[in-house]
Amino acid sequence: MIFHKRYRVIPVIAILLFPSLLFAEAKLLTIIHTNDMHSHLLGHSPNLDYTPFKTGDDATLGGWARIATLIRSERERRAHPTLVVDAGDFLMGSLFHMVSREEALELRLMKEMGYDVITLGNHEFDLMPKGLARTIASAHQQGGMPEIVFSSAVFDKENPEDDSLEEVFRKGWVKPYLVREAGGIRIGFFGIMGKDAAEVSPFARPVKFRNPIEVSREVVKILREKEKVDLVICLSHSGLREDRSRSEDEQLARKVPGIDIIVSGHTHTKLARPLLVNKTIIVQAYAHGKNVGILDLAYEDGQVALKGYDLVDVDDRIPGDEKIQKKIESFIGLVEQKILKDHGLTFYQVMAKTGFDLILAPDESNLGNLIADSIRWAVNKIDYDEKDPVTRVVFAIESNGVIRDDLIKGKTGQVAVCDLFRTVPLGISRGDGRMGYPIITCYLHAHEIKKVLEVVTSIYPKKGNKFFLQVSGVRFKYNPNRMIFDRVTDIFIGSEEGYLPLDYSPSNKTLFRVAANLYNATFLNFVGRFTFRILDIVPKDRSGNPIVAVEPKGNPFDLLLPLRVDADREKPGIQELKQWTVLMDYVRNFPDRDGDGISDIPETYRGKLGRIVKEPRWNPVSLLSRGTYVTWMAFGGVVLILLLAGSMIFLAARKVKRAAQAQKTLPGSPDGL
Repeated sequence: MIFHKRYRVIPVIAILLFPSLLFAEAKLLTIIHTNDMHSHLLGHSPNLDYTPFKTGDDATLGGWARIATLIRSERERRAHPTLVVDAGDFLMGSLFHMVSREEALELRLMKEMGYDVITLGNHEFDLMPKGLARTIASAHQQGGMPEIVFSSAVFDKENPEDDSLEEVFRKGWVKPYLVREAGGIRIGFFGIMGKDAAEVSPFARPVKFRNPIEVSREVVKILREKEKVDLVICLSHSGLREDRSRSEDEQLARKVPGIDIIVSGHTHTKLARPLLVNKTIIVQAYAHGKNVGILDLAYEDGQVALKGYDLVDVDDRIPGDEKIQKKIESFIGLVEQKILKDHGLTFYQVMAKTGFDLILAPDESNLGNLIADSIRWAVNKIDYDEKDPVTRVVFAIESNGVIRDDLIKGKTGQVAVCDLFRTVPLGISRGDGRMGYPIITCYLHAHEIKKVLEVVTSIYPKKGNKFFLQVSGVRFKYNPNRMIFDRVTDIFIGSEEGYLPLDYSPSNKTLFRVAANLYNATFLNFVGRFTFRILDIVPKDRSGNPIVAVEPKGNPFDLLLPLRVDADREKPGIQELKQWTVLMDYVRNFPDRDGDGISDIPETYRGKLGRIVKEPRWNPVSLLSRGTYVTWMAFGGVVLILLLAGSMIFLAARKVKRAAQAQKTLPGSPDGL
């Protein structure tokens, strides 16, 4: 997301044109900031292309070794203090996070790179409270970490599952706020979680998060009145959006006076120039380490002024820091030994070749089709009983919010294990405690499949890209002009070899097996709660018996654990089929077209496959055909309004006519002579 239009941009150029004497008596300070780094230690590109010790020869954006060089060089060229901060989500996004609980690679590296203060984002809580506590404790024991500030957490006194994380906070390894002195300026730091980020932190349970406005007011008051700070900096994992009513950090600046700087995160916004909201400066530096923000400030007479700002592109013009890069390379060995070895994989192992980029988009996308297909393929490969045809998965989904990176052709077209993993890196399971979302399956009726597809037509347009669903085994059409939650007009099941129409009327009691990762399945199980029960979807077993009640209680991710696919029934317990391994297996099973011993991603995936077809129409047949009760209630309401309006017009016309007739019969009128 790139902002540069409607916002009030701070007049940096005008300030820079002032004589330098303007700041002669001011105390100078530089803030270097990042956000949403997501464990992208090797940057954003095919990792095989990345050459951090050379310049001018690769298209990689980011890379923590390059960021380390940038931090060091910016500090060296300034005589005044420079502080380095991060606004959260430094975890979750590459194979490196798979060993975060044991090794805390990211926190240890950030310490060595020169970070001073950071906060927690929603994805740090993907590890669950125990996992996050373990990560922070590991960093504390193995070389340290930057100071962590976080004011939003609320611990459950009755539930012991968050006790270990609460203990980490109690020890002061995570502080509600921090006061630092730099160049004669007394600076107060605090960190918060925004509402949207909190909503997408399901694994944080039983930890909850305070209202960001309320907690900010409290901490700012403490920093200003008790700690007597000169400058307040909020590390806010809340974000910025084009829609100002949903732009949380703008709202924070408006509603909480006393914050001088908001370093924003969460929305992956590329903000070329700072925003000024009231007297608060807001910055955000995109994501994945592709950019680093350099904020130069001057403090004088209790006032903060912006002296300059630069959003630096982290690319191959910046040589990587040799010490940091060598540490990262040593971490690759840890990942291979602790994670990949059990799967017969290595970090840079080439799984396939591609002649084109596979890109995610808020639409049907070739990458989305590939990933959704891999789920359906994998379950049918290991868990389909030919004697029972209903056990075949006919429909699989993946949400854009879970797909985290593109597959870029790069220099060689080679797709390595590390690249594939970055496309679906998220998740953890309370079942086996291991990283990665497990695949689950259940049975739905045809009209429930329609409800799943209505997420694309009605929830995605309101809630944004992360709610767009990529599909496999289904082709459907929808009319965006129809009534909300009833926009799907045609559904076909099958594959690109052939599709058949699906009768999605409630009278069709046929069961269809569907598959998704645990996160998406849980969302679908709960979607009825915030759609006025219109999109209630009830997972069923092979016999059609509900597995989860319409109003379930308890942790939502525990409710669907019995539906996990067992990858090896020869072993005791459930050997969870993880989504990231599913994708690895699917890609390396493609045919080798050129005989070089490496699979080739089929040309089928070069573009769209017509699985999601948008047909905007206004004719009455298109608007009403096969409508559910939602459409007919709305239609009835419109008809009633029209009838009432017509009746009112008719009565008003009659009243006017009678008045006119009465006027004609009055004495002195022509008719009265």
